[in-house]
Amino acid sequence: MSETPKKSVAGSGKAAVFVSIALSTVGIVVFLAGTLGEHPERAWQAYLINFLLWSGIAQGAVLFSAVMHMTKARWTGPLSGLSMAFAGFFPLSFVLFLVLFIGKSYVFPWLHEDLHGKEVWLNLPFLFTRDGVGLLILYGIGFNYLYYALQLKIDPNQPSSGLRALVYKGWKRNNHNTGLIQRQMTIWGGLYILAFTLVLSLIGFDLVMAADPHWISTLFGGYTFVKAFYSGLGALIILAGLSRLRNGEASGLTRNQFHDIGKLFFAFCLLWADFFYVQLIVIWYGNIPEETHYVIARTVTQPWRSLAWTVFGLSFILPFIILINKKIKTVPVAMIVLCAITIIGIWLEHLLLLGPAFSHEPASLPLGLPEVLIFLGFLGLMVISVRRFIRTFPETAAVAARS
Repeated sequence: MSETPKKSVAGSGKAAVFVSIALSTVGIVVFLAGTLGEHPERAWQAYLINFLLWSGIAQGAVLFSAVMHMTKARWTGPLSGLSMAFAGFFPLSFVLFLVLFIGKSYVFPWLHEDLHGKEVWLNLPFLFTRDGVGLLILYGIGFNYLYYALQLKIDPNQPSSGLRALVYKGWKRNNHNTGLIQRQMTIWGGLYILAFTLVLSLIGFDLVMAADPHWISTLFGGYTFVKAFYSGLGALIILAGLSRLRNGEASGLTRNQFHDIGKLFFAFCLLWADFFYVQLIVIWYGNIPEETHYVIARTVTQPWRSLAWTVFGLSFILPFIILINKKIKTVPVAMIVLCAITIIGIWLEHLLLLGPAFSHEPASLPLGLPEVLIFLGFLGLMVISVRRFIRTFPETAAVAARS
């Protein structure tokens, strides 16, 4: 076993800690001020959008590790370990979901509508119960998968306490049996993939599609979990790029690995756009008023039309054109910038889907400095969560990770 490098993503310095804490603090203050201001609906809308975005990023990034294990991919190297770090956001994501109940009057516009018999499904007790249980199952399975995955990486020579001690005890209990641990990873990894598709579909139906309760799309579940994996891959590439820039070859990340995950990111860029297009073309071809009103409101009327083209440009056209080039996938700085732009595009896409259902001023786009600061606040929370996970399990970001 080689010695763990002294530097890691976790050791990015006091400046990163200060900035992430400052961002999260500002975001929380702006959100609380918004909820007490003249337009609390805008603060709660921004909260819901960011909950969906950052939870999806964390869920999608962890999915990368599970998929790579299930497919026995050997090219990932440290990427699989880095993807596990996003599970640090899982507990916070569940708490953030529960907070939505406080703003229920603002995040569930159907509470004030005639649902024409859909009350059986769209009622708050049932919605929060099924979504809450779904998230608990997803995160519980995810942590069980990580419990075994980390046993293959943990360094027994390092001090163990808390969660690290729990993983170390599991490693000893299994008598260092790599085969047994990998079989458990396969079971829990497969269950995580299944839970990811089902729970993300449910969240997409309940928290996004139901905002316009009289519009239904059977493709929306698949669209939701594909988008989460797409944005999760983008966040993982950013983390890997930062690790490579800071630690160089000591990060264990090679040009080939960046090229491979860049190709995967490109593939899901195409798949996300395909779901976007297929959903649109079916509605256009059918030309049923109950369906077309949803698309017209978001792609024809202003200001949403401009936002729709912005989303399509940032999350598909730009990455499509750039990622055709083979070399660009191997340049960490370029991939960090591109993935950051793509994630911003997905953030705006959430606004596009939810905004028209919430907006009381059709001519005005509900996007300003408060929404940007809340977005940065959630970014700060994500950075804190990921960094804390890596500090607890530094092997996930180190070349000396066990395999």
